[in-house]
Amino acid sequence: MRQAIIGLCLAAITTSTNAQTQVSEFTPGLVSNGVNYILPKTQLKIAVSAMKVTYTPGEYAHYAERCLNINGTANESVTGWTVTGIKVWQEGIADTSKIYTVKLKDKTVAPMVQLTPEGILLAVNTETEEMTQPTTQDKTTHNKLEPGQYLTEDILSATSLSKRAELTAREILDIRESKNSIKRGQVESMPKDGASLKIVLSELDRQERTLTQMFVGYNDTLTTEHVFSFTPDGDIDRNVLFRFSRKLGFVDSDDLAGEPYYLTIKDKHTVVLPTEAEKAKRKIAGLVYNMPSTAQVKLETMNNTVYDRDLPFAQFGTVDVLSPTLFNKDATTKLVLHPATGSIMHLNQ
Repeated sequence: MRQAIIGLCLAAITTSTNAQTQVSEFTPGLVSNGVNYILPKTQLKIAVSAMKVTYTPGEYAHYAERCLNINGTANESVTGWTVTGIKVWQEGIADTSKIYTVKLKDKTVAPMVQLTPEGILLAVNTETEEMTQPTTQDKTTHNKLEPGQYLTEDILSATSLSKRAELTAREILDIRESKNSIKRGQVESMPKDGASLKIVLSELDRQERTLTQMFVGYNDTLTTEHVFSFTPDGDIDRNVLFRFSRKLGFVDSDDLAGEPYYLTIKDKHTVVLPTEAEKAKRKIAGLVYNMPSTAQVKLETMNNTVYDRDLPFAQFGTVDVLSPTLFNKDATTKLVLHPATGSIMHLNQ
């Protein structure tokens, strides 16, 4: 777990239940007996999964219709890309405008504080795990089958492509006839049991698929995922997050060969923000946490909306302060903050 757990005071300091843990805005060098912590700014993460399919025609593609009555077989390689999925989540990044210090006042026991490596506050007097979204690795699937072991001597010795195609098609038809005969019980040496029958039919199926691929070709696939990060400081309206081409896949955001995917974020002002006068009067006398505001997050193409949901953002909201009495010497308060927004997830006394 990428985080630090800091005990400000390991030994109990005597008496006075009225003494409290002091929290102040951070000023370098101001506090020697304390720990600095940071509240997060919310970063939006968008993972887009895509698949690349590359079609390779078979060696006998020109003869597929004549020899096997298979229509519509392509004679040239074709590559195409499609978007297969979109995942959206949030992570917290350090907001350097919200740095505070927990200072030990006289005759108190300071809480155990859990921080990320960046100094973002996660928990007090308990532990929690950072919430991260796993990303997928690129994966390539090769679907070409090797026909060499199934080619007869006649096929291999044929001097023209058309003759080899004709003999290969005949072999495919013979395999089909053999499968039908076995299924009907019309062969002299039937497999002795169900397991043996299954093995024989499976091998004949593989032979048929392999030889048929020489006519119809095959598809290789590549699955990949691109993760886009965006940290809004205000509303945005249809900003191009990325572009995607059905022929090229992901392209640069200014490459007109790709279709644009637009990102819109609109603050819904679900939190009342303090005025400047109220900010000036506010005293930091306890643990500071974020009160995020909800914003609409929409991802859309020219014609469709592919994601539309309301999500909390710390930077659109404000901060509030927990009563310092929650962390008095005899208190057992446990606090867990949301790692992406800095809001209260759990508060137990």
